[in-house]
Amino acid sequence: MKILSIQSAVAYGHVGNSAAVFPLQRIGVEVLPVYTVNFSNHTGYGAWRGPLIAPDDVRDVIRGIEERGVLPEIDVVLSGYQGSEGIADVILDAVARVKSANPSAVYACDPVMGNAASGCFVAPAIPVLLRERVVPAADIITPNQFELGFLTGTEPADLASTLDAVDAARAIGPSTVLVTSVERPDRPALEDGTDTIEMLAATDDGAWVVQTPRIPMKANGSGDVTAALFTAHYRESGDAAAALARTTSSVWDLLHAMHESGDRELRLVESQEAYAHPRMQFEVTRIR
Repeated sequence: MKILSIQSAVAYGHVGNSAAVFPLQRIGVEVLPVYTVNFSNHTGYGAWRGPLIAPDDVRDVIRGIEERGVLPEIDVVLSGYQGSEGIADVILDAVARVKSANPSAVYACDPVMGNAASGCFVAPAIPVLLRERVVPAADIITPNQFELGFLTGTEPADLASTLDAVDAARAIGPSTVLVTSVERPDRPALEDGTDTIEMLAATDDGAWVVQTPRIPMKANGSGDVTAALFTAHYRESGDAAAALARTTSSVWDLLHAMHESGDRELRLVESQEAYAHPRMQFEVTRIR
């Protein structure tokens, strides 16, 4: 499998391509990373250095790849955080070029906007651009619950309203939706009282949910890993439930390792066995 991944990059830490590429490589995927920014670190630190890469320069890199005759071999175009409006045009053009060269290729979009705790943290024009132009062109999207609500003009809360929002998102264009963090008020706690969190996947074939213990911390880049692994597993198998199970197992172990370390950054390299050989410790339940 070959994935053209158009995302940000950082020298220190793991977000964007700096989070997605290694886990994909560890499961045997050939990744062509194209950078949209080249920062010293992620912006959550409040200070960083390095350039935003101009859309025309990003386009040139993709054109250079095209000139090597590689586009017919690309199975997936993957995108994440979009730092400027111009990057969306570059991504959509790349998707069109890849699909022209390989009609079986798919576009997976992680529509990064924000979360319930902090609200939107992207430029004001980006959420509208994602909703009106980018998401309709995608085959797979991986929003969190907050982003799902914005994309669909809804307020998903319980399982029924989240499923309704997923259906509304699928009506926009993407056939597959992975909701990466479902926090419903009626979610059951574990037997020992531990709080839980869920992920939900829906396709034309049905919908599935998986519950894990909630790890009480913020983990920049975990959504990038989640989107990348789910996309690769689903593209390979065509089985959304199996992709959900493998991804959940890998990401939970990655987050647990980070939490145990007390570090602020993902323990991406140390957790590599969790990608290659997921423990499959969480049950996936069919809900539709």
